[in-house]
Amino acid sequence: MTLRNFYLAMAIVGTVVPWLFFGAFFAQNGLALPLFLQSLFANGPAAGFSADVLISIAIFWVWSWQDAGQHQVARWWLVLPASFFVGLSLALPLYLYLRERA
Repeated sequence: MTLRNFYLAMAIVGTVVPWLFFGAFFAQNGLALPLFLQSLFANGPAAGFSADVLISIAIFWVWSWQDAGQHQVARWWLVLPASFFVGLSLALPLYLYLRERA
């Protein structure tokens, strides 16, 4: 397996695994986005983990934007919706996959 294929496989895994949890939440609660956001910070451990991931995503956006300019990574912007709709578990391997193609 090439590194590029590994990144693609991890992007798929990084999409499916979080959506198993997100899907269960939305199936039980409907499209209740305020409740979803409130649940991210429901207690200390959840809030700490959520804050850690959100900070990491912001840092990743800045780094990947700068890195994409240096390495002429086409379609860098795809990491933005990837991180909004799934998270860093999709955005990071997706960016690395795109970077391998550059």
